[in-house]
Amino acid sequence: MERSLLGARVATYVYFVLCGTLMGAWVVHIPAVEERVGVSHATLGGLLVLLGLGAFAGMQVAGPLTDRLGTRVVVPATAVLCGASLVLPGLARDPWTLAGALLVFGACNGGLDVSMNAHAVHVEKAYGRPVMSGFHATFSVGGVLAALVAAGATSAGVSPVATMAAIGAVSIVIALVSVRALMPAASVTEKTGSGEETHASPAVGGRSSGGRVWLLAVLALMVMLCEGAANDWSALHLRDVLGASTSTAAFAYGTFAAAMTIGRLLADRVVTRFGSMAVLRHGAIMAAVGITLVALGPWMWAAFAGWALFGLGLSGTVPQLFSAAGHADPEAAGANVSRVAGLGYVGMLAGPAVIGWLTHVVALNHTFILLTLLCVTTAVGAGVLRTNSDAAPRSETADVGR
Repeated sequence: MERSLLGARVATYVYFVLCGTLMGAWVVHIPAVEERVGVSHATLGGLLVLLGLGAFAGMQVAGPLTDRLGTRVVVPATAVLCGASLVLPGLARDPWTLAGALLVFGACNGGLDVSMNAHAVHVEKAYGRPVMSGFHATFSVGGVLAALVAAGATSAGVSPVATMAAIGAVSIVIALVSVRALMPAASVTEKTGSGEETHASPAVGGRSSGGRVWLLAVLALMVMLCEGAANDWSALHLRDVLGASTSTAAFAYGTFAAAMTIGRLLADRVVTRFGSMAVLRHGAIMAAVGITLVALGPWMWAAFAGWALFGLGLSGTVPQLFSAAGHADPEAAGANVSRVAGLGYVGMLAGPAVIGWLTHVVALNHTFILLTLLCVTTAVGAGVLRTNSDAAPRSETADVGR
C-alpha cells in the first residue's frame, strides 16, 4: 500500500509539472505567435481573455466529470488533450484561428488543472497529512523547464511551432506512461490508523458544505487576484515608480516568484505543525505587510523585500483553499475544486486589469493598497478553514512512503 501511495504521489507531481510546462511553453512563445499572426498588443490582450474563458469553461466541465468517471480517467485524458492542443496557437495564421486555438488550449489546460488538483486531494487524504502545497510548487518548476527548453530550441534555430509540437508530444507520452500510478476510484476513501474512515470536516458554524465551498471560492478569488496583479505589475512598479532599469525591474517578479516557490515547498510542513487556518491567516497578514511596504516604501530595497514577503505570504494560501474544497465533500471533490479554481482564475485574470484601471485615478504604487485590503479580508475570513482538529494541539504524523 505504501509503495502504491508513493507512486500516486509521484504521478501527481508529474502531472503538475506537465501542466506548468505546457502553460509555460505557450507563455514563452507569445511574442513569436503575435508576430506570426500579425496582431497588435491590444488585440493580443483581448485574445488572451479567450484563453482564460476557455480555462474557466474547461474547469466547470472537468470537475463533475472527474467525480463521475474518476481521476484515473480524466487526469490523463485532459493531459493528452492539453498536450495535443499546445501546437494550435503556433499554427494560427490570423486572429480568428488564434482565438479558436486559445479557447481550445485554455479549456484543455483548465480541465487538467482541476482534475489533477482533485487527484491531489485524494492523495492528501490517503496520506493523512498536508501534501498539497508541494504539488503546487512543482507547477512552477514546469514553467521554468519550459523556458529553458524554449531558450535552447530558439538558440538552435528550431521554429516555435516545432518546439511546441515536440513539447506537446513528449507530454502526451509522459501522461500516458504515468496513468498506472494514479489512484483508482476505489482508493479515494482511505482508512485512518485507527481503522475508522476519514470524512470531510463538518461545516463550520452550521454552514452547509456548498456554502462553505463558495466562501472558499471567494477567498481564492481575492488571493489569486493579488497573485495576478503581482505577475503583471511588479516589474513595471520598479521601473516606472522607482526608476529602476528594465533589467533590474525584472528581478521584482523573480523575487516574488522565487519566494512563492520556496514558500510552497515548505508550506506542507508548516500546515502539519500549525494547521491550514493558521497558514491562510498569517500568510495573508504577511502578504498584506509586504504589499504595503511595496506601495509606500520609497526605496529599492524596500520594494524587493515587500515583493518577497508578498510572495512568501501568498504561497500557501491557494493550496489550502483547494485542499479544503476537495475535502469538504469527497464524493464531489472535482466539482468543488472546479468552483474554487474557476472563481480564483477569474481573480487571476482580473487582477492586472483592475490595477490598470486604478492607475487612471491614482499612482501605480498606491493602487496596491487594494491588494492590502484583499489580504486583510482574507485573513479575517480564514476561519472558514477551522476544523475540530484546530481546537486541539496537532500531533506529528509519520511520513508515509518516504
